[in-house]
Amino acid sequence: MSRGQVDRDCQRFVDEVCAASARLRAEAGGTPDLPRMRAIAEQVRAPWRRGGPEVSAQDFEIPLAGDACRVRVYRPADLVSPAPMLLYLHGGGWTMFSVDTHDRLMREYAAQARVVVVGIDYALAPEHPYPLALQQCLAAVAWLCGSADTLGVDPTRLALGGDSAGANLALSTALLLREVEPFPGPRALLLNYGAFDTEMSAQAQRDLGGGDAMLTAAEMNTFWRHYLGASVVARRDVLAQPLRAALHGLPPACVIAAGRDVLCEQSEALHARLRDAGVHSELKRYDNAPHSFLEAMSISALARRAIADGATFLAGRLHADAGAVAAAAEAERVAEGQPLRERDAS
Repeated sequence: MSRGQVDRDCQRFVDEVCAASARLRAEAGGTPDLPRMRAIAEQVRAPWRRGGPEVSAQDFEIPLAGDACRVRVYRPADLVSPAPMLLYLHGGGWTMFSVDTHDRLMREYAAQARVVVVGIDYALAPEHPYPLALQQCLAAVAWLCGSADTLGVDPTRLALGGDSAGANLALSTALLLREVEPFPGPRALLLNYGAFDTEMSAQAQRDLGGGDAMLTAAEMNTFWRHYLGASVVARRDVLAQPLRAALHGLPPACVIAAGRDVLCEQSEALHARLRDAGVHSELKRYDNAPHSFLEAMSISALARRAIADGATFLAGRLHADAGAVAAAAEAERVAEGQPLRERDAS
C-alpha cells in the first residue's frame, strides 16, 4: 500500500495507532497473550474516542444467549419517545474491542441521526467461536423489542449496523430476522467496511493487505480462524459468511467501502449482490480511506464525511420527517465547506 494513496489524516491515524500498539507490545515482552492484546487495543483506542457530542449513556448487564453481556444505550437529549433505534455492533475481528472502543462513533450516530443507539459487548472468539456472538446479537434485538416501553424506543423503527466484523454480524442478524414472523424486521442496514467472506483475492492481499496496512491479509485470516474455530460446519454456514447467502428480502442498505482496505472488494461485491437480489443498496466508496478510518473522526474530514453520510441514510429510513433531516444534514456539510471525497456508486 502506497502511503501517497491514503488520505493524509487517515494515514496519521494509522501511523499513531500502529506505533502505540508496537510500543505497548514491546513493553509486554514482545509476544503478549490475547487478554493482554485486548487490553493494549483498548488503551491504544482510548485517545481516539475522546470528544464528540454529549449524549446520555446507560449501561445494562443482561443475559444474552446464556451469557451475561454489557449493553450500552445512548440517547440524545430531547429525543421524543418512542424513538427510532440503531443496534450497532463493534468491529475487532470478533476477537477484540468493545462498546468502549466504539463509544464516540456510537455517540456520533446517535446525535447526527437523532436515534437511540445500542451497543453490546458480544462474546469474543476464540474462547467463544461462531455462532455465539451472532446468537447474542439476535437475542439483543429481542431484548430491545421486549424493553421498548422502558427504553422509550419504537421496535418498528430499528436499524442494524456495524463495522468490519460487526458489519458481518449485523448482516447475518438481518438474515435471521428475515425468517421470523410476524416481526417486521429492521428498516435499514448500515454496513461499514465489513468482512463478509473468508476469501480475499490475490490482488487485494498483495496491493492492500501488506504489512503496512491498517488491516493486513494475515490478520484477517487469523480473525477468521478465531471466529470459525475448527468446525467444518461453521465454515460452510452462510450466516458466518453472509456474502454467500441468499440476500432477498433484506431492508435498504448503506454499504461503506474504504478504497485502501483489503476488504473493499467484499463491500463492492455485497452491494452488487444486494441489488441483484432486488434490495435497495447504496454503495459509498471513499477511495483514499484505509480500514477502520471512521475511528479517525477527530482529525479526518473524510471520516467525518462518511459518518455524516451514514447518519443521513439512517435518518432518511427511520424518521417520519426524513426529508427535512437529510436536507438539514446536507446544508450543514455545505456550510462547513467539507469537500466531496468519496465516489458514490449508488
